Amino acid sequence: MSKRKITSHGRINGKAKYLDSRLPLEKRIGDLISRLTLEEKAGIMTSFSLPVPRLGLPAYRAGGEALHGLARRGRATVFPQAIGLAATFDPELVRRAAAAAGDEARAKFNAWRKLPLLETANGLNLWAPNVNIFRDPRWGRGQETFGEDPVLSARMGAAFVTGLQGNDPHYLKTASGVKHYAVHSGPEKSRHEFDARISAKDLHETYLPAFKACVEAGAEIVMAAYSKLNGESCCASPTLIADILRGQWKFDGHVTSDGGGLMDLHHHHKVTADEAESAAFALRNGCDLEAGMGVFKYLPDAVKQGLITEQEIDTALFRSLRTRFRLGLFDPPSRVPYHTLPANIVGCDKHRDLAYEAAAKSLVLLKNSDEVLPLRPEITRILVTGPNASDVDVLIGNYFGLNERMTTILEGIVGSAGPNRLVLYHKGVTANVKNANFLDIGVGMAHGCEAVIAVMGLTPNMEGEEFDPILSDNYGDRTDLAFPPHQVEFVKKLIDTGKPVILVVTSGSPVVSPEFLDAVQAVVYAWYPGQEGGRAVGDLLFGRISPSGRLPVTAPRSVDDLPAFDDYRMINRTYRYMEREPYYPFGFGLGYTRFKYGRLTLDAHAINAGASITAEVDVQNLGKTRGDEVVQLYISDLAASVATPQWALKDFKRVSLKPRETKRVRFLVRPEMMSLVGEDGVSRIEPGEFRVIIGGACPSPRSVDLGAAGPVQGTFRVR
Repeated sequence: MSKRKITSHGRINGKAKYLDSRLPLEKRIGDLISRLTLEEKAGIMTSFSLPVPRLGLPAYRAGGEALHGLARRGRATVFPQAIGLAATFDPELVRRAAAAAGDEARAKFNAWRKLPLLETANGLNLWAPNVNIFRDPRWGRGQETFGEDPVLSARMGAAFVTGLQGNDPHYLKTASGVKHYAVHSGPEKSRHEFDARISAKDLHETYLPAFKACVEAGAEIVMAAYSKLNGESCCASPTLIADILRGQWKFDGHVTSDGGGLMDLHHHHKVTADEAESAAFALRNGCDLEAGMGVFKYLPDAVKQGLITEQEIDTALFRSLRTRFRLGLFDPPSRVPYHTLPANIVGCDKHRDLAYEAAAKSLVLLKNSDEVLPLRPEITRILVTGPNASDVDVLIGNYFGLNERMTTILEGIVGSAGPNRLVLYHKGVTANVKNANFLDIGVGMAHGCEAVIAVMGLTPNMEGEEFDPILSDNYGDRTDLAFPPHQVEFVKKLIDTGKPVILVVTSGSPVVSPEFLDAVQAVVYAWYPGQEGGRAVGDLLFGRISPSGRLPVTAPRSVDDLPAFDDYRMINRTYRYMEREPYYPFGFGLGYTRFKYGRLTLDAHAINAGASITAEVDVQNLGKTRGDEVVQLYISDLAASVATPQWALKDFKRVSLKPRETKRVRFLVRPEMMSLVGEDGVSRIEPGEFRVIIGGACPSPRSVDLGAAGPVQGTFRVR
């Protein structure tokens, strides 16, 4: 090795096997591992991989964020937060957004690897998507997920993985890290020591399907949760990692802890005594890489103490190094197709247009009394008010990138209003505290206007991951579902003016205060809509686009309708098992036109177990405006031997319809859609009767009460 020349970027001019791209990957990785000392191995088994100068290995950042665009690396395209992407019910759009984020990550990598000061701030391992089930709307990090439904989360998650990693048969564009495996959704305060106790049925029916779908889509990385599951530490769980992930699902990528998570083994879980024991325990039970640098640096000590062997270290190192080889980091750049992605793709106009499309499709119209929206041309004097109208933070959510062209909701409204309208603005109230000044000029301004657009709700400073929301006194989680009381008081004053009030809600989770939601004329849910969110909101309010988003999470009437936050059982949770009527149902959303469902036909009324059945339905646009309908197929098992969801989403399709147009929409009901999960956690198909329900929202009667088209249904029998 002493005769080989090491370049400034860590490449070796020589014939080492690990640098020979013609050899099988296994031989190359084995050759590299054989050249490393025990201390060097430990140094590259963390997310801050240390350099090995004598072998030409540079430092490498084996972890990054990209939940809704490349995050924490400066300039990037900022897409709607993940919960907003879920509201699009458009997996192909999510794939394209993730592909753009992957392109930008690789482009920055290509540029920054030439800059010594930025080299270690860069990497291609991206810890996204988050496919945890948003089982409780109080969870501050629910905004990072694709909602409460296993099928929706699975479809969106798999699309996201495919987009991030690219479609080259030999190389990954980036390495997608699916998190947080598994059964993780708060409380944030106790996440480091919490033990989620659930049945095998809930585990396999609700919490694991999205992870399995992402693994089947080729996800390269799985990130383990901080907490415990049924007594086992998730980052060192024989059940989750050995039995399910690598055993049942045949996962061949690598497993990483969450940031600093291995410290929890001795500090909080109390399954080990110190760092050396934690390093050995985690690695032996399937964790290959540490996010952080607090524990795996003690692996050499663990070997000396006889807690683990160097061969076991080599097995784990093989898996994490294989990711870097799959990324092409040991190959000549000319062989890696993504090496040529240029820096000017970051934040480019094409990606900006995609961010706009995603924001536009994510907006959910929940109420539109007397068709106040879109605002008619004769409405010429408009007040925009509310704490979040001019707030950039509500565009970006958490784990965000930055862009020099962020369009706030206020700016979007002004831009879409056109030259023949007068738009006025006053903040009215702050997001989290009551006004100090008792003079309420915002309400006074409303009296002189013809319509009021109030941009209310939450901000990422009020909900999120434990350390992020600086205005939260509950570690980023919520204690109730209501709007802050002073916001409610302010909106009630606006309503009392007699002017139509259009409520635009920013949030990463359901916010419900029936006392004024019932009284306003219109409600638009904007989520945290990304850099183009303001333009999309403005265009929707003035009719340049038609709303088509759908709720990916149920909005209960109050926190009193929920089980205890730390109860992970699915009893009375989500639309699938909820006993009380929600305020806003899962899958619900209105448009600027009305749809009608008819002529549901099944191609058979009795089938053998293991066979498929085709369901077809007519969907008609009754209005004078083009619109997109999200056609949703639900199944109810009417003769199950165990508790099953009252309704379970099994498939969905976005359909665009011209005025008065009718389309025949076809679904293939596959055998797995008819299966149930037994108390043993095993899926099976039982004979009996099944109901197919197709409509534009969850089949709750509340959906129709709020304006959704009446669903159609049919039954079939499995022999």
